[in-house]
Amino acid sequence: MAAAPINRLLKWLAVADVFILHTASIFLTLSLAIWRYVAIKYSDQSHILCTERRCSIAILTSFSLPPILCIPTFMVSSLSVRASLALRLHETDVFNIHEKERDDGFGNLYTAYHVDSDHHGTLYQVNFWVHAVVIKLLPCFILTVISVWLIRALYSANQHQKNLRNHNSCPAAEKMVKRQNKADKRTDRTTKMLLAILLLFLLTELPQGILGLLSGLMGWCFFTRCYNLFGDMMDFLALLNGSINFVLYCSMSRQFRQTFRQMLLRPLVHGKNKKVTRASFDYKDM
Repeated sequence: MAAAPINRLLKWLAVADVFILHTASIFLTLSLAIWRYVAIKYSDQSHILCTERRCSIAILTSFSLPPILCIPTFMVSSLSVRASLALRLHETDVFNIHEKERDDGFGNLYTAYHVDSDHHGTLYQVNFWVHAVVIKLLPCFILTVISVWLIRALYSANQHQKNLRNHNSCPAAEKMVKRQNKADKRTDRTTKMLLAILLLFLLTELPQGILGLLSGLMGWCFFTRCYNLFGDMMDFLALLNGSINFVLYCSMSRQFRQTFRQMLLRPLVHGKNKKVTRASFDYKDM
């Protein structure tokens, strides 16, 4: 039964949901940080460097690379039969239970299937190294460098604003300074939003990368005894990170709110326009 086509499909969907889509979100966050870095570092050339075509390429790359990087994960994953942990908590080893049927307490037998990993061979080690270093730790390192640079840029911008306010006293200069201050405030608000997103990302992904690296170095025993113990908490942090990011985007970015409103309301407006058009045609026919 575990080798049935439907179960193989479910295994692939589980790997795609847990690894591929999550990796795509990591690469999207990395692309956003690099995009912001280029826009601030090379502000005079941002209209040339930050084009819609390059944005589309960055998004397409963020979704096309994860399936390739997650090939080792798919190859070491397998569908196995395992009893529910909730019924065996009194046992000494809850990680090595493999049974086909269990009694649910009412005399009914059931079968539980779980996606496990084949921890024998070098492919398992390669998978942990790719997942820990390439997918987790390397983006964390890049984002840390970018975050430090953005903090420095934000501090320099604030100092520049203070210097302008102190050295310009004529009315024309004051108006120019006010306009510049508004633009700088928008830039600072966007940068602060991105910094909050990056810090949440590091808080979520860095522990996973460290534990994954230790699992690759120390083997299966460390993974089952240490990594699995924090699995639910790390999954919860990842979900919480996504939710908080959405709130940050909506609260700190007017363009994001406008774009989200357009995408959300466009089908409703389009549907209403269809109804109005259909009603007008019916009225003309009458």
